[in-house]
Amino acid sequence: MYIYNVTTNIDESIKNEWLKWMKEKHIPNMLATGKFSNAKMSQVMIQEEMGGITYSVQYTTDNFETLQKYYKENASQLRKEAFSLFGNKIVIFRTELKVISEQFSMSIKN
Repeated sequence: MYIYNVTTNIDESIKNEWLKWMKEKHIPNMLATGKFSNAKMSQVMIQEEMGGITYSVQYTTDNFETLQKYYKENASQLRKEAFSLFGNKIVIFRTELKVISEQFSMSIKN
């Protein structure tokens, strides 16, 4: 399994607009490519020196070839929309992760 992690630092002035666009348009469009099985959005809980608010979205795919196919067939178009809407109010970092193992707890203790 592979995770395509997209970390985005956004200017606080666009927080609500960006979150709405991500939840209602961008993430559904990413999943509609058929190349990712799920997406998980999280807020990064550290203060960046550059300011703003940072979010991470992790898209899961079954194999590396599918991720490469996404880059070739879909990435350019989907990235263009983000920059046309939000321009210099966002900074994006992308990371590819290979899942080595995954374990689950049977119960959560406080």
